[in-house]
Amino acid sequence: MSAVIAAAGLVCPAGLGLAESAAGARARLSALREIDWCDRRLERFIVGRVPDPGLPALASALVDAPLQAREARMLRLAHAALVDVYAGLPADLPAPPLLLGLPEHHTTLPIDSERFLKLLANQAGACFDPALSIAAPRGRASGLMALSQAVTRIAAGEAGLILVGGLDSLVDLYVLAALDRAGRIRGETVSDGFSPAEGAAFLLVASEAEARRHRLPVLARIAATGSGFEPGHLYADEPYLGDGLAGVVSACLDNAGLAAPLQTVYCSFNGERYWAREFGVARIRNAAAFADEARMEHPAECFGDLGAAHGVALAALACHGLAGGYRPGPALVYASSDKGDRAAVIFERSS
Repeated sequence: MSAVIAAAGLVCPAGLGLAESAAGARARLSALREIDWCDRRLERFIVGRVPDPGLPALASALVDAPLQAREARMLRLAHAALVDVYAGLPADLPAPPLLLGLPEHHTTLPIDSERFLKLLANQAGACFDPALSIAAPRGRASGLMALSQAVTRIAAGEAGLILVGGLDSLVDLYVLAALDRAGRIRGETVSDGFSPAEGAAFLLVASEAEARRHRLPVLARIAATGSGFEPGHLYADEPYLGDGLAGVVSACLDNAGLAAPLQTVYCSFNGERYWAREFGVARIRNAAAFADEARMEHPAECFGDLGAAHGVALAALACHGLAGGYRPGPALVYASSDKGDRAAVIFERSS
């Protein structure tokens, strides 16, 4: 049973919806700005922040709830992205389960995954079934790992519709301070670093039969998914060998059985050299599967690192590009988390 992407939504510093975000990324417009918060050298952080006036207000039932500032921000980001997903879809669409990727970098109080799902249901309404939903704090790769689970469930006939998401805000004082102490935030004295950002992205995954039943659009077809682990990750003592991402890409290619080489790659580069080296290993080990002039897309240069939202955001942008005809397929989308998780998906244009 084949799985397709029936809808996608994205809210990030480049736009308050997928179409706007895709246009900003396509035009290479920078959405990175200085904020009032300063690093340990008293230089202002440069981050990607979603304009506050464009986000829904916190639900009245949650105004007096004991929320971390980061939690409240993430709830509003997610609400806006979910509105983007469901815009134009049938009003009688059944509420699907949600598989949600959450941050791997935490404040002094980690986000409780089960509690957050209940909060999100209160914030965004009945657009997903919280009783059947799962959230995991696995960082950039978590959303694509969830997508792989969704495809497996759909293929097994366990569900016809599944909502997959990723959500994060690295624009948090504690997270910024921790990343600054580690020397990872790009600035006047740090060139091998990245620009922290925030965002939310969601994909509505459907079986082809369910898409026809509800007369849903098809943005792209999922040819293959995969996930794995890199022992030599950023926070590990083991040496980096590049086996994690390279193995995930190899497995995806084997399962996809593509008739044409990969034409586009959406990667989770964020400006740190580690990630470019990682992809170099994966590309060399799978060189025959890539077109000679395969296009590389790394939109973090426009809107920063979206943390746990990054993988699904890349997938949403890829689907928008394939459906709009301005990006050639097949397209490889991958994301790598700081603490070892790796995940990838191959999309093809719908026929």
